[in-house]
Amino acid sequence: MKAVIFDLDGTLLNTIDTIAYYGNKALSDFGFPTFPVDRYKYFAGNGAVKLIRRALEATGKYTEEDFDKVFAHYNEIYNADSLYLTRPYDGIVEMLKKLKEAGIKTGIISNKPDFATVDVVKKVLGEELIDLCHGARDSFPLKPDPASTLDILGELKGEREHSVFVGDTAVDIETGKAAHLHTIGVKWGFRTEEELKGAGAEFIISEPSELFDIIINL
Repeated sequence: MKAVIFDLDGTLLNTIDTIAYYGNKALSDFGFPTFPVDRYKYFAGNGAVKLIRRALEATGKYTEEDFDKVFAHYNEIYNADSLYLTRPYDGIVEMLKKLKEAGIKTGIISNKPDFATVDVVKKVLGEELIDLCHGARDSFPLKPDPASTLDILGELKGEREHSVFVGDTAVDIETGKAAHLHTIGVKWGFRTEEELKGAGAEFIISEPSELFDIIINL
């Protein structure tokens, strides 16, 4: 295998507490009810616009003016301190080091804004462990469209048949399949094993250490 493309939130980094904290603050600051952290596992996954739209829909009633205000506020407070409560999952750093030592290229494709993706990866994982990362960019549609994945794969000089997409949601598995990569679903993230199976994940793993063995044996 030549390259591994990762999702970020729910795959490499545990950001659900961060997302829920800022989502609830944005809602409550405009008088809307808040939600338990687990609800945000299903609000998240398709970018910030869908996140806030789903949260507001769950409140029962809102206007487009409400959406504009809550969305703008969410972005403002999240971007002011995007690292709050964010941390790598156990075993992630060690797994990335093993991939690096084996000469396997690593990339990240996230549906969160590009500047926020690059910033959090640099500060939490460090520049030496990830070869290239991108978040949402105006020039590319969001996942599960494969365009951004194929773009980063090209930059890494990876070949589809020798590359893997790793993620925690159906969106990630659909992205990998659309790009014609091998797919690995992770059970420690935001969604369930059943969702990953339903999306057609080629492999499903419980621990980051399992990923390296699968990649070496593919």
